[in-house]
Amino acid sequence: MKPLLAALCWLPALAGAAEHHVVIDGMQFSPQVVEVKPGDTIVWENHDMFAHNVTAAGARVSSGELAPGTSWRYKVAKGPSFDYLCTLHPVMKGRVEIARPAHRVPAR
Repeated sequence: MKPLLAALCWLPALAGAAEHHVVIDGMQFSPQVVEVKPGDTIVWENHDMFAHNVTAAGARVSSGELAPGTSWRYKVAKGPSFDYLCTLHPVMKGRVEIARPAHRVPAR
């Protein structure tokens, strides 16, 4: 396959990925629920005056400590949706809703 043609084959996959932002401020995640697709990226931005983290042990998600003014990126993989929290402040909770891929109907 020619290089240009090979590159064009990847465009639909790249064009479909989205970036979602979750702001951490006032001891909460906003939005609290993020609806994503596999391949999307979520960016958590700490606008609060305290350090926080994003942790979902069952989903193997762990940002480590996010100091004020820092952010953390997570690329969503296939899998079930999951709840997460800040282990430093367990009242802070959120959810990542991962859409299931649409079933493709075979061409006849």
